[in-house]
Amino acid sequence: MTLLQTKVHGAYLALRARLERQEGQALVEYALILALIAVVSIVILQAMGVNVSRIFNKVNTALSDVTP
Repeated sequence: MTLLQTKVHGAYLALRARLERQEGQALVEYALILALIAVVSIVILQAMGVNVSRIFNKVNTALSDVTP
């Protein structure tokens, strides 16, 4: 190989290694975002669960009072 080919090949390998590291980094970032979304969803659903349960209990009581 000529000197130019060697330098181009070296630059290609360096760029490829850098891109592979960035892809791995992006995967970790997506995993962290997904974990954050899961935690927030769980907290919101737990907070809403009490209110939804109360509403269903009220509806159930109202239907029980009306049903013969």
